[in-house]
Parts: sequence; structure tokens; C-alpha cells
Amino acid sequence: MSKTKIALVTGANKGIGYEIANGLGALGYRVGVGARDEARLESAVEKLRAAGVDAFGVPLEVISDRSVTDAAELIERQAGRLDVLVNNAGISGESGPGWVQDPTALDLDVVRTVVETNVLGVIRVTNALLPLLRRSTSPRVVNVSSGVGSLTRQADPNIEIGPVMAAYAPSKTFLNAITVQYARQFAGTNILINAACPGLVATDFTGFHGSRTPEQGAATAIRLATLPDDGPTGSFFEDDGVIPW
Repeated sequence: MSKTKIALVTGANKGIGYEIANGLGALGYRVGVGARDEARLESAVEKLRAAGVDAFGVPLEVISDRSVTDAAELIERQAGRLDVLVNNAGISGESGPGWVQDPTALDLDVVRTVVETNVLGVIRVTNALLPLLRRSTSPRVVNVSSGVGSLTRQADPNIEIGPVMAAYAPSKTFLNAITVQYARQFAGTNILINAACPGLVATDFTGFHGSRTPEQGAATAIRLATLPDDGPTGSFFEDDGVIPW
């Protein structure tokens, strides 16, 4: 089996996910580019290859059992194992003016849709790929979260955390909690799993609001994906260090 490390990044056809794939590729990883849109997937793979990245496409819709199973089988055929999984795919859900998701007028279908992608999708993908991750000598799992998922920050009136987002923010809190449960389950193994906050990055996800570039937003996830064997697990990080839960 090749010594080249294999990574899969979900939602990697654009924005932060693309830059995570690009950054891992620059470090010598062979990168599976996970995306649900076939045309955008092909375009991203071509662009990465043109930049010198050993990239391959992985059609992947994280809310579909069949799609996730097919993706795991594709990686099995392509590489035989997986060293890094970055669960980056996510959605914010429908919101009102100013990105507000008012809890008093929240459509429960919006909540279900956001949780299905941001939380259940991560569980679905992680569990499907665990057999391949267990074949790695140093498996790493990174869940791309958000600072708005920090209950400590949300509850502190002295911290500017942005608008009320009663579907998106709790979905990231839920994701953080799931990350901790995985870390507890993997305790004593070589699987390290952490959550990463990219910060407010100017992409189409944020309507191109934000002072950070996609490259800057990808940095923490790349660092967690390449942790040494004695690195941390079950924690939540941003550029400046650990974020309080």
C-alpha cells in the first residue's frame, strides 16, 4: 500500500473546503474532493490538479446513505485506506434579513434540514469511513464547526457573536457535542478527532462578508488534520488556540 497519505474533504468544491483540500495537497496528501454537484466537483479537481495536487473526485451527498456508502467504496478502490477525514460540508439554513433566524418564528423544517446536513451528515460520513480510517497508522478526523457553536460565547453579552441564528448556531453546538462523544469513544486509540472554527470568512456561504480569506479559514483544519500522534483530541480550536465550549 502506498505511503502517501490519503485525505477526504467533504464540501470541497469551493470556499474553505477547497482550500483545505489545496493545503493538504500542497503537503503531499492525495486528496479526495467530496462534493454533491458533479460539474463543480470536476472543475475543482481539474483546478487542484493544475496546481500540482494529487486530487480525485468523490461524488458525495452527506444526507444520502447511498451516496455515502458509494463514496466509501470509491475510496476503498482508489486508496485502500483513509488517513484524514475533514467533515467540512455544511449549510446555514434559510434566514431572514441580516441572517437572523428568529427562534420565535422558526420553521421546524429549516431546523431539521440544517441538523440533517451539519450533524447527521457528519455522523453518517464518519461512521461509513471508520473502517478505512482504522487502516491508517495515524488517523485524523476534523469537524469544521463555528465559533457561534460555543455556548460560552453565545451566552456572554460582552462578546460580539453575530446575529441570532436559532437553527445554524445550535447545529454547530450539536456538532461540537458529537465531536466530544467520538473523542471519548476513541480514547486510547490512535484516532484523534477535533473541531475547527475557520472564523468569519468571505465566501458565498457568508455572502462574501468577513475579513478572512478562504486560505486563512482553512488553516486550523489543516493543522488539526496533520497533528502528531501525541496531539490533542476532543477539543475545539481556532487560530489563537482552544475555544471554550
